[in-house]
Amino acid sequence: MKEYRVTVDGKTFNVVVEEVSERGGLQKESAPHPEAAPPVRASAERSRPAPSAGGALSVEAPMPGAVIDITVKSGEGVEAGDVLLVLEAMKMENEITAPRRGTVGEIHVKVGDTVAGGEPLMEIT
Repeated sequence: MKEYRVTVDGKTFNVVVEEVSERGGLQKESAPHPEAAPPVRASAERSRPAPSAGGALSVEAPMPGAVIDITVKSGEGVEAGDVLLVLEAMKMENEITAPRRGTVGEIHVKVGDTVAGGEPLMEIT
């Protein structure tokens, strides 16, 4: 077995991979591996926004990055799936979308801000 460290959406996991011989059989390992890798949640769960006070839904950054565009304004109505902002992470532009229909509440970031994974970006009421 070989152990690898994998980072997905800013979260690091230890992954153990079994080696398979050319004939399809498992190779013997020298010692059992004591740690199991934590389960990786489905992407829908990973991006699920957290509820906040007052019935608003907090839209959080799914990964660390830089805010390069905000496409909505406070008070604007949005539908589920509408693009709220664009976050650049690892030289890729990631569209952050509305998780549900609602009205944009407070926007916590501005273009040029650097955010951490899990940091609140804006509220949807």
